[in-house]
Amino acid sequence: MWWFFRIISSSVFLLTVVLSIPISFDVGGRDSGLAYSLSLFAFYLLYSSAKLATPDNSRIRWAFTKFLQSSQWVVIPGLLIWSLHNFAVDANSTDWVSRTIGGLGSRNHSTWSDWFFGNGGLVESVTLGSWDKALRYSSPVFQLAEGFCTLLVIQAAGQISRWLVNRGRSDTWVLILLILSASIIASAVYFLWRVALFPSISNVDATLIGVTVTSAVFLCAIGIGTGRGNPVESSLLFAYVVLCVYQIFTDYVQSPEAQAVAAEQAANQPEFPPLPPIIMASYSTLVHLFNLLPSAVYSSLSFLHAAFQTIAPSVMISLVYRIIVFYCATRIIPAVRESGARALMQEPSLDDSDDANRLLGFLSWFSPSILIAVYTSLLLQHFSASNNEEGWTLRHGDAGGNTWRWVNVAATMSLYAIELYLGSDDDGGLVNHWKTD
Repeated sequence: MWWFFRIISSSVFLLTVVLSIPISFDVGGRDSGLAYSLSLFAFYLLYSSAKLATPDNSRIRWAFTKFLQSSQWVVIPGLLIWSLHNFAVDANSTDWVSRTIGGLGSRNHSTWSDWFFGNGGLVESVTLGSWDKALRYSSPVFQLAEGFCTLLVIQAAGQISRWLVNRGRSDTWVLILLILSASIIASAVYFLWRVALFPSISNVDATLIGVTVTSAVFLCAIGIGTGRGNPVESSLLFAYVVLCVYQIFTDYVQSPEAQAVAAEQAANQPEFPPLPPIIMASYSTLVHLFNLLPSAVYSSLSFLHAAFQTIAPSVMISLVYRIIVFYCATRIIPAVRESGARALMQEPSLDDSDDANRLLGFLSWFSPSILIAVYTSLLLQHFSASNNEEGWTLRHGDAGGNTWRWVNVAATMSLYAIELYLGSDDDGGLVNHWKTD
């Protein structure tokens, strides 16, 4: 029963982090968001270090970690209020230009300690500036780590599918896996066709896309033909390559030209209901029921909707994808490799004979801090400032980093090619100890 409460607690923590960090950026500005994310990072780094450094059977460890775990529901909103109060744009009558764009109007400090430790002093500027630079320089590392974890998940999926085929009822599993692989490839081809229609693609971009897709198809064909890969691995690799190409050339939002064309088409369409009358009647009833909810519930739902609207779609998609592949690479794959699905709810261990599992277990201990750093780095890629009345936003910035995305695609396919070259036809390291009927 405890696993259910752990899932609920983890979900609430994830939702809190996903909503609170962009709120600090959107309400208080760049400095406020950086201060809040840094304080959250330090808090969970202390929590993870305390759990890792103390013995499992220590009472001091149990008391200290339980105290930190219980206090996080007070610490998170407290840190958010603290950052908005001390680092927001309007805090202490400091304008946006002086705090966020360049600090042109320097603050006058009365004493040396105030200049060094005070609000807007040297320690604050160096700390926030170092955190900002660290996140920006870590963005390529996060991108390459995403590709590496994705490759681990692809290999694990291929080995599990091979085990399913060989365990019995092979014809049924072969058919199911072929249908799944074909569906994945068809979806990837559709999005690749969408990329080909983007007006911003130049001749150089088209050449890079052609070389990348051709290389991916060649690797997939080599893997299936030699028997060292299978359709599941090939389809997932091709889908990931298309995903990376799609993220390079779009931000998951319509261009102004596409929005104008869609508005014109909507204006020329006759005013027919989009769905059958019985469905529209049910929808109207559902909306009416939502309007009858208590004001507190309605306000909470409105707040959640407004909070999610501050996040760019590409940030949310990238975050969800990185969480999934990181969790699979650090928890699911090592657990299933060692003792099957029963180990999924156990804490990761550093006492492992496999060096790779030991490294992944070490990273999983600091997963909350890594999540905060990755999420803040994604938000900073879309943070932009302007001199108009909007001031700043998290949705219209230039994400950049296309060079490292191309490097990630090339590195992922290169690692997969090396794996095909060094692997064997019956490689089943993940499932070679599983029982077969």
